[in-house]
Amino acid sequence: MSATTTTPSSTRVFADRIGRIEVSATMAVTAEAAKLRAQGAKLVDFGAGEPHFATPRHIKDAAIKAIEDNFTRYTMVSGIPEVRKAIVERHACDFGSDYSPEEAVFTTGGKLAIFNAIQVLVDHGDEVILPVPYWVSYKDIIQYGGGKVVYLETDEAENFRVTADAIEKAITPRTKAIVLNSPSNPAGSVISPADLERIVKLAHERGIYLLLDECYVYLQYTGALVSGGSFTEAKEHIMLLGSLSKTYAMTGWRAGYALGPKPIIAAMSKLQSQSTSSTAAFVQKAAIAALNSSQECVAEMRADYLKLRDRILARLAEIPGITCTRPEGAFYVYPNVSAYLGKPGAKNALELANRLLHEAHVVTVPGEAFGTNQHIRLAYAVTHDDIEEGVKRMKEFFAKL
Repeated sequence: MSATTTTPSSTRVFADRIGRIEVSATMAVTAEAAKLRAQGAKLVDFGAGEPHFATPRHIKDAAIKAIEDNFTRYTMVSGIPEVRKAIVERHACDFGSDYSPEEAVFTTGGKLAIFNAIQVLVDHGDEVILPVPYWVSYKDIIQYGGGKVVYLETDEAENFRVTADAIEKAITPRTKAIVLNSPSNPAGSVISPADLERIVKLAHERGIYLLLDECYVYLQYTGALVSGGSFTEAKEHIMLLGSLSKTYAMTGWRAGYALGPKPIIAAMSKLQSQSTSSTAAFVQKAAIAALNSSQECVAEMRADYLKLRDRILARLAEIPGITCTRPEGAFYVYPNVSAYLGKPGAKNALELANRLLHEAHVVTVPGEAFGTNQHIRLAYAVTHDDIEEGVKRMKEFFAKL
């Protein structure tokens, strides 16, 4: 009688879930740009979305004081009570939301808030509606959790705007969640207040979770600032996922948060307890200073981003064949470069962005990372001089293509 042979599990190195995601496109571009800089290249960097401002002085001072006071030990996984109180009070003041500190969790950056929310809500086979173009990480985070991404195409002629009608048509019996980002990365699109209210109520009535990425909620240029958290009657199915990174020029501090129903926040905290645990203690003190102090610095930065937006749009308009929607928020433009695609060495946006990097020394992100294939993304949170020089290089590059 022969023994049955089996293949030991140890011969399979990687778990299936790691194969469901790709390296972040923006991080890949950042790494390639760093290599060129190390070789002496003088780059104009429109790649990673990162404010050109320094973190405001009062925020840095709060962190320094915390360190000098030896506030450097572990804290509660969800954040110290003071930081969660500051989060809910800031949001209530600005948007009329109604959360308690127990309905908040402080996370190591806004991306972790998004990741943890999706991991605790989305199971294998659950459908998640995702408008296109989308921020690079949504798709991968959903797929990592076993969810099925339902792509919702938007119309470039309508500024890639998401509407309630389109959301309603995309819903199926398997829809578990909807991910919305307004203002959006990469196109700076803003969902109208009327559509947002309809979407919130529609999701609530159907028991669908609405995951609202509010990373750029304070960087809106048209009308009053709007948050889905304002519709308190639907908060049972709303998750607000926020970040201090862009609002306060704190990208490297890794300060994010989530607001939502207590059971979901508790589940996110449980997951966080087995991964990152608490955020750095002194970062929490810095976050309190950012949220509780005057918001004049936010208004000043937003005003400059608006000037930068208008400048880069004007310069891009000088390049023949390139068209671009007008962002209503965030700090990105998403120009259509299809007039230059299909040429040798530039058959798609990926190749074009690569050539822009290596030949013109201009860092951009190809549209394939965001779900479209005729665009490149430029982050204009740079100096005014960088916009002039960067677009000048692009114009010269395209003229030779």
